[in-house]
Amino acid sequence: MSEDQEAQEDELLALASIYDEEEFHRAKSAQGGNKQTEYDISFLPPLVLNFELPADYPSSSSPVYTLSSKWLSRDQMTSLCKRLDGLWEENQGCVVLFTWIQFLKEEAFAFLDVKSPLEVVRGGNAPVEWKRSEAGVKRAGSLTGEKDKLEPLLELDPRAVLVVDPHTDILPQLLDFDEAQRQKVFDGKAFCCGICFMEKLGSGCLCFKECQHVYCKTCMTEYFQIQIRDGNVQCLNCPEPKCTSLATPSQVKLLVGEELFARYDRLLLQSSLDLMADVVYCPRQSCCQAVMVEPDTTMGICPACQYAFCTLCKRGYHGLSHCKVTADELRGLRDEYISASAEGKKFMEQRFGKRVIQRAVEESFSRDWLNENCKGCPRCGTNIQKVDGCNKMTCTSCKQYFCWLCLGQLTRVNPYSHFNNPSSPCYNQLFQGVDIDEDDAFWSDEED
Repeated sequence: MSEDQEAQEDELLALASIYDEEEFHRAKSAQGGNKQTEYDISFLPPLVLNFELPADYPSSSSPVYTLSSKWLSRDQMTSLCKRLDGLWEENQGCVVLFTWIQFLKEEAFAFLDVKSPLEVVRGGNAPVEWKRSEAGVKRAGSLTGEKDKLEPLLELDPRAVLVVDPHTDILPQLLDFDEAQRQKVFDGKAFCCGICFMEKLGSGCLCFKECQHVYCKTCMTEYFQIQIRDGNVQCLNCPEPKCTSLATPSQVKLLVGEELFARYDRLLLQSSLDLMADVVYCPRQSCCQAVMVEPDTTMGICPACQYAFCTLCKRGYHGLSHCKVTADELRGLRDEYISASAEGKKFMEQRFGKRVIQRAVEESFSRDWLNENCKGCPRCGTNIQKVDGCNKMTCTSCKQYFCWLCLGQLTRVNPYSHFNNPSSPCYNQLFQGVDIDEDDAFWSDEED
């Protein structure tokens, strides 16, 4: 083995021990090929140095490389290539890959004078150009002998590769990359869970985005599962007292199974739709599709089953006719009408009609009177008012004898035995009772 080959192997082995496989690896284009082996090394933000080592490296030749990026402009990458060439000239005869890597990782921002916060400017054929100071442009110009010219480099290095579609918006990609790198740093740190008080690595924890409170995934998984099963999808918030930070759907999906997440997603959508005034649901039990309603109209048309219905009573659309009400709905209409505001009463009169409202009020008052003054027959339920006489009553509808006091059914052979039996709750109470005004009587008892 020659000295160059030995130096190459030692350098590649050292790089593999310093950087993980995600950062330093063989190039995909070189897998299984007969050509000289290529390597890729990635930097932050996304910047890739692809290189292969000639047989006479490092004694005579420098590594053959390309520099690719999605976020730098071609002139910026050209200036970086010129700087890498300069570092090779300074260290010719020695291994230079680690020097290059350290420069790109630690000094590239300062060299290009890229400062935070970054401003993305669209222009030209390049998808993204970063605003930089005059000093950064001067530095790039000086590398090609064009000193003091505040213009991008005219000669673009062919080794500077822009790997992005000119029509692609690079900003979301940079934000996603930034989030991934933040998560990578978080995964390597240790945190104490605020619920079980056990210390765990960030890879086993969940961090709420807004408040940055951290809890272990085991505790949060159980917490999320309970809330979703109970239907409290709006309550997946940080367990810290008085903290209102909510877990993101992606965080919920990471911790619960597919079945629970599907339930969470469905309930979350439904609760969001319920808060929208212009959304109702198709009243057909087999459909229940969300329906958008046009302003100032009471007609909804389901986009799934094409059913046209009234958005007020949820029955088939009836045009300008008043909504029909059932007997059960009529009973509750009076209380709703009496407690409504003037505007609410007007709306109810337009919806049901004044006659329906008046009938509901009258029937409601009649029902209240019956509840206060009458009792139902224990056999057929007919309302019966006791006017006078003893407590042995006879229903004129079904002819059933019954006790007015306990509403027990009495035998037709000897109905009075109920009042003569010492073990009866109504013993000796045949004539106990309260007289009621005869003018209000609906029914009367038989003469004893």
